[in-house]
Amino acid sequence: MNEAPAAVCHVGLDHQVRRQLRKWPQRPPGVLPSLNQPGTWLRGRPGDAAGPAHPFLKLPGSNRLRTLPDGLWLHFSPSASDPYVDILCIEACSSLQNLLDKRSRFAPSTGSLLAVCPVPWLLSAAQHPDPTPRWRLIRMLKTEPQEPLTLPVRDIRVVFGLKSRHYEGFVRHQMPHPHEFFCPMEALTAEGGHEDPAMQALMSRASASANFMRLP
Repeated sequence: MNEAPAAVCHVGLDHQVRRQLRKWPQRPPGVLPSLNQPGTWLRGRPGDAAGPAHPFLKLPGSNRLRTLPDGLWLHFSPSASDPYVDILCIEACSSLQNLLDKRSRFAPSTGSLLAVCPVPWLLSAAQHPDPTPRWRLIRMLKTEPQEPLTLPVRDIRVVFGLKSRHYEGFVRHQMPHPHEFFCPMEALTAEGGHEDPAMQALMSRASASANFMRLP
């Protein structure tokens, strides 16, 4: 079997998804401010292709193996005395094998996951034309960072985009883990997908506040 066409298709699909995700806001669409996430949301991935290094995920002690989600939003704790980050990831899966691989990266574990924010990313503007650097929006940071910001991940939510036939099959025959959410790939490649009420509703259900009957 010739795997070259499949590889080209996979790369092309990832490119389409990332091109649209760059248009999404700094706060995930549909995720409203809440008391259990009172800090700052920033989009870590995808960023400007010509921009600085972007945030990534890794296990403690690992310097080479990194997880680079197609989409990565980070909620930074407002307190320097209790630093952490919550993450919402988006992964485009062009095949079932690709889905299995990406699901395994976020599987529940007793180990700690870390989010690493490189210094160039922290010093760059979050949203042009506003020149405010990202680090000034992260309230736990009081001075300009000289080293990468490495934080433990408190909460993980992942949205997987699947091709239509895979999505329908998963809905019929599989059961997601509590941190997993799924959507058709077309929802991620659509122009203005972040403005789609159905996508906003899905992202709202993927937020931490959705676990509570009501918030004070």
